[in-house]
Amino acid sequence: MAKTRQQKEETFKDLNDKLAQSKGVVFARYMGLTVSEIQELRKNLRQEKNEMVVAKKTILARMLNNAKYDQKVIKSMDSGVAIIFGYQDEVSPAKILAEFAKKHEAVGFYAGILDGEQIDKEKVMALSQLPSRQELLAKMVGSIKAPITGLVNVLGGNLRGFAMLTRDLTEPMKIEATLTKAKDAAYDRRSKKRGRKKGSGGS
Repeated sequence: MAKTRQQKEETFKDLNDKLAQSKGVVFARYMGLTVSEIQELRKNLRQEKNEMVVAKKTILARMLNNAKYDQKVIKSMDSGVAIIFGYQDEVSPAKILAEFAKKHEAVGFYAGILDGEQIDKEKVMALSQLPSRQELLAKMVGSIKAPITGLVNVLGGNLRGFAMLTRDLTEPMKIEATLTKAKDAAYDRRSKKRGRKKGSGGS
Protein backbone atom coordinates (compact mmCIF):
# COMPACT_ATOMS: atom_id res chain seq x y z
CA MET A 1 0.00 0.00 0.00
CA ALA A 2 1.28 3.44 -0.96
CA LYS A 3 2.46 5.70 1.85
CA THR A 4 0.43 8.78 2.73
CA ARG A 5 2.02 12.22 2.55
CA GLN A 6 2.30 12.28 6.34
CA GLN A 7 4.06 8.90 6.39
CA LYS A 8 6.51 10.11 3.75
CA GLU A 9 7.29 13.21 5.78
CA GLU A 10 7.85 11.10 8.88
CA THR A 11 10.21 8.83 6.93
CA PHE A 12 12.06 11.87 5.58
CA LYS A 13 12.50 13.32 9.06
CA ASP A 14 13.62 9.95 10.42
CA LEU A 15 16.29 9.61 7.71
CA ASN A 16 17.61 13.10 8.39
CA ASP A 17 17.82 12.36 12.11
CA LYS A 18 19.73 9.14 11.45
CA LEU A 19 22.08 10.95 9.08
CA ALA A 20 22.83 13.59 11.71
CA GLN A 21 23.68 10.89 14.29
CA SER A 22 25.91 8.86 11.97
CA LYS A 23 29.70 8.83 11.84
CA GLY A 24 29.60 7.20 8.42
CA VAL A 25 26.99 6.24 5.81
CA VAL A 26 27.04 3.76 2.93
CA PHE A 27 24.56 3.59 0.05
CA ALA A 28 24.30 0.02 -1.21
CA ARG A 29 22.60 -2.25 -3.71
CA TYR A 30 20.50 -4.97 -2.13
CA MET A 31 17.74 -5.85 -4.61
CA GLY A 32 17.93 -9.55 -5.38
CA LEU A 33 18.44 -10.65 -1.78
CA THR A 34 15.82 -12.89 -0.21
CA VAL A 35 13.92 -11.80 2.91
CA SER A 36 16.02 -14.12 5.08
CA GLU A 37 19.25 -12.77 3.57
CA ILE A 38 18.17 -9.19 4.26
CA GLN A 39 17.41 -10.16 7.85
CA GLU A 40 20.83 -11.76 8.17
CA LEU A 41 22.51 -8.62 6.81
CA ARG A 42 20.56 -6.39 9.20
CA LYS A 43 21.59 -8.61 12.11
CA ASN A 44 25.27 -8.47 11.14
CA LEU A 45 25.10 -4.69 10.91
CA ARG A 46 23.28 -4.25 14.23
CA GLN A 47 26.00 -6.19 16.04
CA GLU A 48 28.40 -3.33 15.22
CA LYS A 49 25.94 -0.52 16.07
CA ASN A 50 24.86 0.06 12.46
CA GLU A 51 21.38 0.31 10.99
CA MET A 52 20.11 -0.57 7.53
CA VAL A 53 17.16 1.35 6.10
CA VAL A 54 15.64 0.64 2.71
CA ALA A 55 14.43 3.74 0.88
CA LYS A 56 13.29 4.85 -2.56
CA LYS A 57 15.51 7.07 -4.68
CA THR A 58 13.06 9.97 -4.43
CA ILE A 59 13.25 10.25 -0.65
CA LEU A 60 17.01 9.62 -0.70
CA ALA A 61 17.34 12.55 -3.11
CA ARG A 62 15.43 14.74 -0.66
CA MET A 63 17.66 13.65 2.20
CA LEU A 64 20.84 14.43 0.25
CA ASN A 65 19.47 17.76 -0.92
CA ASN A 66 18.46 18.72 2.61
CA ALA A 67 21.99 17.96 3.84
CA LYS A 68 23.55 19.90 0.92
CA TYR A 69 25.05 16.83 -0.74
CA ASP A 70 25.35 16.16 -4.47
CA GLN A 71 22.46 14.09 -5.86
CA LYS A 72 24.14 12.97 -9.10
CA VAL A 73 25.08 9.62 -7.55
CA ILE A 74 21.40 8.65 -7.45
CA LYS A 75 21.29 8.20 -11.23
CA SER A 76 23.31 4.98 -10.98
CA MET A 77 21.09 3.47 -8.27
CA ASP A 78 18.23 0.98 -8.43
CA SER A 79 14.74 2.15 -7.51
CA GLY A 80 15.32 0.85 -3.97
CA VAL A 81 18.50 1.64 -2.04
CA ALA A 82 19.90 0.29 1.22
CA ILE A 83 21.18 3.11 3.42
CA ILE A 84 23.58 1.91 6.12
CA PHE A 85 24.03 4.30 9.03
CA GLY A 86 27.13 3.75 11.17
CA TYR A 87 26.57 5.16 14.65
CA GLN A 88 29.77 3.96 16.33
CA ASP A 89 32.34 3.25 13.65
CA GLU A 90 33.03 4.91 10.29
CA VAL A 91 34.52 1.72 8.87
CA SER A 92 32.23 -1.13 9.94
CA PRO A 93 29.26 -0.41 7.59
CA ALA A 94 31.48 -0.76 4.51
CA LYS A 95 33.47 -3.61 6.03
CA ILE A 96 30.41 -5.69 6.93
CA LEU A 97 28.80 -5.10 3.52
CA ALA A 98 32.00 -6.06 1.71
CA GLU A 99 32.21 -9.30 3.70
CA PHE A 100 28.53 -10.08 3.06
CA ALA A 101 28.96 -9.36 -0.67
CA LYS A 102 31.55 -12.15 -0.96
CA LYS A 103 28.72 -14.70 -0.70
CA HIS A 104 25.89 -12.55 -2.08
CA GLU A 105 26.47 -11.06 -5.52
CA ALA A 106 23.31 -8.94 -5.24
CA VAL A 107 25.07 -6.68 -2.72
CA GLY A 108 27.24 -3.83 -3.94
CA PHE A 109 28.37 -0.29 -3.17
CA TYR A 110 27.02 2.90 -4.73
CA ALA A 111 28.66 5.62 -2.65
CA GLY A 112 28.96 6.86 0.92
CA ILE A 113 29.54 9.70 3.35
CA LEU A 114 32.65 9.92 5.54
CA ASP A 115 33.58 12.75 7.87
CA GLY A 116 30.86 14.93 6.35
CA GLU A 117 32.13 14.42 2.79
CA GLN A 118 30.62 12.34 0.00
CA ILE A 119 32.84 9.54 -1.25
CA ASP A 120 32.47 7.45 -4.39
CA LYS A 121 32.19 3.70 -4.81
CA GLU A 122 35.96 3.20 -5.07
CA LYS A 123 36.62 5.06 -1.82
CA VAL A 124 33.92 3.09 -0.02
CA MET A 125 35.61 -0.11 -1.19
CA ALA A 126 38.95 1.22 0.07
CA LEU A 127 37.30 2.11 3.38
CA SER A 128 36.09 -1.47 3.73
CA GLN A 129 39.73 -2.62 3.79
CA LEU A 130 40.60 -0.54 6.86
CA PRO A 131 40.59 -2.07 10.34
CA SER A 132 37.33 -1.72 12.27
CA ARG A 133 37.19 0.04 15.64
CA GLN A 134 37.54 -3.27 17.50
CA GLU A 135 40.50 -4.32 15.34
CA LEU A 136 42.09 -0.91 15.81
CA LEU A 137 41.70 -1.14 19.59
CA ALA A 138 43.46 -4.49 19.60
CA LYS A 139 46.31 -3.18 17.43
CA MET A 140 46.61 -0.02 19.52
CA VAL A 141 47.04 -2.04 22.71
CA GLY A 142 49.83 -4.03 21.09
CA SER A 143 51.48 -0.90 19.71
CA ILE A 144 51.67 0.88 23.06
CA LYS A 145 54.51 -1.46 24.07
CA ALA A 146 56.11 -1.43 20.62
CA PRO A 147 58.63 1.08 19.18
CA ILE A 148 57.14 4.30 17.81
CA THR A 149 57.68 3.04 14.26
CA GLY A 150 55.24 0.23 14.99
CA LEU A 151 52.58 2.73 16.03
CA VAL A 152 53.16 4.71 12.82
CA ASN A 153 52.67 1.55 10.76
CA VAL A 154 49.36 0.83 12.49
CA LEU A 155 47.98 4.30 11.93
CA GLY A 156 49.60 5.19 8.62
CA GLY A 157 48.14 5.12 5.12
CA ASN A 158 44.47 5.64 5.95
CA LEU A 159 41.79 7.81 4.38
CA ARG A 160 40.92 11.37 5.34
CA GLY A 161 39.14 11.51 8.67
CA PHE A 162 40.92 8.44 10.06
CA ALA A 163 42.44 10.63 12.78
CA MET A 164 38.94 10.95 14.24
CA LEU A 165 38.83 7.18 14.70
CA THR A 166 41.91 7.19 16.92
CA ARG A 167 41.29 10.46 18.75
CA ASP A 168 39.50 8.78 21.65
CA LEU A 169 42.10 6.03 21.80
CA THR A 170 45.04 8.44 22.18
CA GLU A 171 43.52 10.51 24.97
CA PRO A 172 44.73 8.15 27.74
CA MET A 173 48.24 8.35 26.30
CA LYS A 174 48.09 12.17 26.30
CA ILE A 175 46.88 12.19 29.89
CA GLU A 176 49.65 9.83 30.95
CA ALA A 177 52.26 12.02 29.22
CA THR A 178 50.90 15.13 30.96
CA LEU A 179 51.03 13.43 34.37
CA THR A 180 54.59 12.28 33.72
CA LYS A 181 55.66 15.84 32.85
CA ALA A 182 53.96 17.17 35.99
CA LYS A 183 55.74 14.58 38.16
CA ASP A 184 59.11 15.45 36.57
CA ALA A 185 58.53 19.15 37.15
CA ALA A 186 57.62 18.56 40.79
CA TYR A 187 60.75 16.44 41.27
CA ASP A 188 62.93 19.20 39.77
CA ARG A 189 61.39 21.77 42.11
CA ARG A 190 62.04 19.58 45.15
CA SER A 191 65.63 18.98 44.04
CA LYS A 192 66.29 22.69 43.61
CA LYS A 193 64.74 23.44 47.01
CA ARG A 194 66.97 20.83 48.69
CA GLY A 195 69.96 22.31 46.90
CA ARG A 196 69.21 25.80 48.22
CA LYS A 197 68.83 24.48 51.79
CA LYS A 198 72.22 22.75 51.61
CA GLY A 199 73.80 25.94 50.29
CA SER A 200 72.35 27.99 53.14
CA GLY A 201 73.52 25.50 55.78
CA GLY A 202 77.07 25.54 54.51
CA SER A 203 77.53 29.37 54.64
